[in-house]
Amino acid sequence: YTELDRSELPQGRRLVNMTWAYKRKRSGKLKARLCVQGCAQTAGVDFDQTHSATMRSTTLRLLASQASRYGMSMRRWDFVAAYLQGELLEGEVVYCTPPTGYRFDSEGKLVEGKDDGRFICIVQKPIYGMAQAGRRWQRTLFPWLASFGFKQTHSDQSVFTLERTMRTPSGDRRERIHVGVYVDDLCLVYEHDDDSSLSVSYTHLRA
Repeated sequence: YTELDRSELPQGRRLVNMTWAYKRKRSGKLKARLCVQGCAQTAGVDFDQTHSATMRSTTLRLLASQASRYGMSMRRWDFVAAYLQGELLEGEVVYCTPPTGYRFDSEGKLVEGKDDGRFICIVQKPIYGMAQAGRRWQRTLFPWLASFGFKQTHSDQSVFTLERTMRTPSGDRRERIHVGVYVDDLCLVYEHDDDSSLSVSYTHLRA
């Protein structure tokens, strides 16, 4: 986000609070995540659409059935900080108060302390809690998968398939890989995992 003098807040726009979400993980590690209180956003002003498609449970069962029938392998991959990798649309602006426990100094930099109310934040990228964050993430992920040659299936728009001929020491072989998307979790179904396989060629998907 970037700072903005409070006097420059457009008339009729509402400030949304930033808040911290705290969690103690099973390992005992403490985690803090900065979030936007999306429940205070105004529909049609702070955001337009919020729908984000997810793979159906019946589709997951079908993928598991296919893997079992044809001897394919299944893996689950998770994107780290997925929502932060989305992009807001042009003209999509959300105005927020500074994070709790911080304020802007005279140079416009965030420092620890109580907010004096002089500056506000303009969010530059989707943040957890924003009403449109899930949709913005999906609108980034789907084209990214398509750029690698994955084709979206007609039966479930959250499932992508890639089929390609791979060169191996024993000759060419036809391979396929299926990717089911559930928000930031990927379910992968693939046929081979040797050095010449299609799945190994796309291991950078785990990044």
